[in-house]
Amino acid sequence: MTNLNEGQRQAVTHFEGPMLVLAGPGSGKTRVITERIHHLIAERGVSPSEILVITFTKAAAAEMRQRYQKLYPRDSAGVRFGTFHAIFFMILKAAYHYTADNIVREEVRREILKDLIHRTDLEIQDENEFIGDLESEISRVKGDRMDLEHYYSPLCPGDTFREIFLKYQQALERRRLLDFDDMLVYCYELLSQRGDILQLWQEQFRYILIDEFQDISLVQYDVMKLLAAPENHIFIVGDDDQSIYGFRGAKPDIMKQFLKDFRGAKKCFLDINYRCAAPIVEAAGRVISQNKNRMAKKIRAAEEPAVAENGTIAMTGEVAATESNGFLAGDGLSEENWVARDSATGKVMISVQVFPRVAEENVDIREKILSYQREGIPLGEMAVLFRTNPQARALSSKLVEFNIPFSMKERIPNLYDHWMVQDVLAYVRVAQGNRERGQVMRIINKPKRYVHRNAFTEPYADLEELKRFYEDKEWMVDRIEQLQHDLSMLAKMKPYAAVNFIRRGIGYEEYVREYADYRGISPDDLLEILDELQEEAKSHESFEEWFASMQEYREELLRQSRKKEREQEDGVQLMTMHGAKGLEFACVFIPDANEGVTPHSKSVLTADLEEERRMFYVAMTRAKKHLHISYVKERFNKEVDISRFVQEIIGKN
Repeated sequence: MTNLNEGQRQAVTHFEGPMLVLAGPGSGKTRVITERIHHLIAERGVSPSEILVITFTKAAAAEMRQRYQKLYPRDSAGVRFGTFHAIFFMILKAAYHYTADNIVREEVRREILKDLIHRTDLEIQDENEFIGDLESEISRVKGDRMDLEHYYSPLCPGDTFREIFLKYQQALERRRLLDFDDMLVYCYELLSQRGDILQLWQEQFRYILIDEFQDISLVQYDVMKLLAAPENHIFIVGDDDQSIYGFRGAKPDIMKQFLKDFRGAKKCFLDINYRCAAPIVEAAGRVISQNKNRMAKKIRAAEEPAVAENGTIAMTGEVAATESNGFLAGDGLSEENWVARDSATGKVMISVQVFPRVAEENVDIREKILSYQREGIPLGEMAVLFRTNPQARALSSKLVEFNIPFSMKERIPNLYDHWMVQDVLAYVRVAQGNRERGQVMRIINKPKRYVHRNAFTEPYADLEELKRFYEDKEWMVDRIEQLQHDLSMLAKMKPYAAVNFIRRGIGYEEYVREYADYRGISPDDLLEILDELQEEAKSHESFEEWFASMQEYREELLRQSRKKEREQEDGVQLMTMHGAKGLEFACVFIPDANEGVTPHSKSVLTADLEEERRMFYVAMTRAKKHLHISYVKERFNKEVDISRFVQEIIGKN
């Protein structure tokens, strides 16, 4: 246990009873857990088989196990490492003799939900997206053990959601299948109803260690309380400032709840960040301190800045910058740009920059990536972190242009696969002479022209034939003639003008607003897809060139998905702030730091805004040496505001 700081030593040597360890970013929590396991076995005489270590992902569990086995091979046998799902399924398996065949496969679950959706009268344009949202909602209801009768679904009418939920559950039960959330719910029901079985597992796992406790859901927490009783040798490690999975049911309050439920629990802090340069730690602290619902703490860098006689702040690695209001201020840049440099090398450690538009922002990120690569930093040590997946589309296409390899932790949705984009492209194809029945039918009632599908009887649609079909209805003929006129106009336009004309001249945007109103969702979210498409169209002079670019981008995304199945080459990491949790990089870029993006436009309530701030904090603290934050003045031809989180960094909040 050499080289442990005081907080780490307190955590490692704690023996019996509950303990909460507040562990800031880069504070060595994995080391604390492995050293504590060894301490329990070697110093306290605890049997390895009585120790249960829980993490949130299989990868984290495997890494923890391997690290422990490498450090202490002699006493590693018997310690149980696993995820919540793995441990809970083990308990269910022993009670009900389940096997892996009882876990519903992803494709089977989606097939069940698809069948149930088709039995409703819901009008859905993007079925895959809707099913994904439905899966998340079902998971949230189960994870929080909500009363279905009093649950209001934001996705579809309450009665419809309840009907889908109940029939989905019945379909699983008929096949003796359970999904991942059922593992949690069924385990809670088993242990709360069968005291004899609960006692067996309580005696088996007397010492419980939980990593990333801030990500725990209500049902997971309730099961752990049952398992830990009556001795309550439960040791939790987490950081309420890094609770960013509210959509899964995780809440920062759960750490406060732990202290209420386990009276007399010991508490210690891991408050030294060994990962990030001091200016990054201080900037991140300035942001997260704005949250009200948090446990009071102040994280400091491993080597604190020392104030020199000349009034500058000497940072780790001889960093210096002018002090202003107790914080590192810009070094002579405009008010819109802010930077802290290494005094010895002049290299930027943290910067905030503004750009006119996303295009210029992406070019700058690309140039910085190439510059860092020339300095010898591997591409794999650089990450661009986005608030949402679709943001990565524009940058990834810029990287493709310069043959800069990149890897994607999550799948970047292809803009050109979105149903609305497919509608717009169908308009273009029909305008260019394509008369395939499917293409014409795709656009004919967007906006509503009230053309019945029975009017199309052949594989190819002839608009003159369509007029003859409706010759007894003059108003219908007028509509079709207007469409013909619009298509002839469209055929002469360049891509940017064409997208604008389809939206506003032909009236497609009106259709989108009506659909959003029907679904009870914000039209702004849908219209932003069209904004992005229009922005993409700007850089192309002809449809031929644009379609070729689409194909090239599609092939690159396909190559990326195949690459995931093989050993990944060195490449810039593109991922969301959610996906970056637990990772670290030499250089981190956070683009689009604007209101409406981060914090997201959907985050209106105080609790939601505080989670957005925690997400930004997590993103900032992934950077070890260099952090670049940027925002734009204009996004999709609309003026946008600087993120409040950036204002908190530069002291203008």
